[in-house]
Amino acid sequence: MIYHAGYYIKFIFLMSGLLGLAHTMCDNSVKIEAFPPGHYETYDLNHAGKAQLRELKQFHKIGEAPKYLTVAPPIVEEDLKENVYNLLNAAVKKRLMAHRRIGCMLSGGLDSSTIAALVVKNAKEMGITYPVQTFATGMEGSPDLAAARKVADHIGSEHHEVVFEPEDGLAVIEDVIYHLESYDITTVRASIGMYLVSQYISTKTDSVVIFSGEGADEVAQGYIYFHNAPDSTKANTESHRLLNDLYMYDVLRADRTTSAHGLELRVPFLDHQFTGYYLSLPPSMRQPKNGIEKYMIRAAFDTGLLPNDILWRPKEAFSDGVSSQKKPWFAILQEFVETQVNDEDLRKAATTFPHNTPKTKEAYYYRKLFEKHYPGKGEWIPYYWMPKWSASDDPSARTLKHYKS
Repeated sequence: MIYHAGYYIKFIFLMSGLLGLAHTMCDNSVKIEAFPPGHYETYDLNHAGKAQLRELKQFHKIGEAPKYLTVAPPIVEEDLKENVYNLLNAAVKKRLMAHRRIGCMLSGGLDSSTIAALVVKNAKEMGITYPVQTFATGMEGSPDLAAARKVADHIGSEHHEVVFEPEDGLAVIEDVIYHLESYDITTVRASIGMYLVSQYISTKTDSVVIFSGEGADEVAQGYIYFHNAPDSTKANTESHRLLNDLYMYDVLRADRTTSAHGLELRVPFLDHQFTGYYLSLPPSMRQPKNGIEKYMIRAAFDTGLLPNDILWRPKEAFSDGVSSQKKPWFAILQEFVETQVNDEDLRKAATTFPHNTPKTKEAYYYRKLFEKHYPGKGEWIPYYWMPKWSASDDPSARTLKHYKS
């Protein structure tokens, strides 16, 4: 949506597509901001032929049950685990409508493994004749590659492994930041592997509709730092905050890295019916239990659908799971940027970038590449994603005390 007076622009999809619309030599004077998720706008056309905003209205709020009819089975009041299973299964099934071949991202973690297993199960039941392809990525010896291979064998998918060298990941950093339209540290780190596997899917296979496990950590308090939540009320508040900001972080990563290669992503964990029900459960039931995050989801799918050690595998952040056993991916990135940013530039960072001032050379490097393509648009990202209730100054899960892998 474009407001010519004062050059005020709201974007719905790609902000980069709006650059160049200003009637000036550059876009620095143009304010471009995200259109809020779950909203719609209506406009009137005046006598001069200009659009005038009539209203901005929210049609869906995080945690609300959808106001439209759904294909989900009725809620069984006395069986919470059955409801969680049925609603997520229905969320997968309704998304299997496609004119192009269906595939799945598969890291070997709980979220992507559950979705991939349900996709394969439902595809067979619906009479889809081709084998569902699953895709894993990582450096040689990464825990994700090994875990994903085990899941693929169990569910019977046609499995593909995209093994990359550190140089492959470093070579696409700028392309990733361009497509992301973000300089957030953990978003960039995790996006590189997903960008490379999406590139492989697009060029080496005919799968186009891709299922993924995004959203589970926000809905079901799956991040490692939720173990440190002071109480269930604060954990619930944090879960809702993450969901409300998801479009600027993990969903941004998943959407942009796949769409950059012409793929269509589908994320059943963010189904309105499923999230509405799951978030209606008492906050204490959604917290980690017995030292295990996402306990309710794991318990609901303790049916043989997945290998037992995969079902109860501890949380591994995507940017950590792709790491080799020799050196974590974030350490490789930090070592690389040491040669790209000098100490003097970092000392002047507060003057150069007063909003979200980079505190490390890695953050500075990402911000510099971002500003190259989107000068003066640093406020697109309101803050750096960081774990809560932690003294860590790095977003990697491997820096947290509770990390178990």
